[in-house]
Amino acid sequence: MSALTQYSRAEVAKHNTQQDLWFVIDDKVYDVTKFQNEHPGGEEVLFEAAGKDSTNEFNDVGHSTDAKQQMKQYLVGEIIESERTKKTKETDCQRMAIIIGSATALGLGLVLIYKALKK
Repeated sequence: MSALTQYSRAEVAKHNTQQDLWFVIDDKVYDVTKFQNEHPGGEEVLFEAAGKDSTNEFNDVGHSTDAKQQMKQYLVGEIIESERTKKTKETDCQRMAIIIGSATALGLGLVLIYKALKK
């Protein structure tokens, strides 16, 4: 697989017209100019995304596996490494929820063992 062309976010932002419509999803750059009339959600949705990072909006809609597969044909590049979105594996809240959930499960397990042994 050949390396993707790299673009700055400022460069992507210039592609924000009906005749030249790009956007970013997960640090990948897509040229959807030719897809506007086919977009099931309407072309207006794409105009709103033009030249911007639309990762959150794309994910919020819950696109199908087929839609995600189809978008590969519009991939033209990726955001330069220094401007990519930093992805963290877990937020502090997620870590705390895991710890609390684990402690609760352990506590319940101990209660069940205690009750079973008490019989």
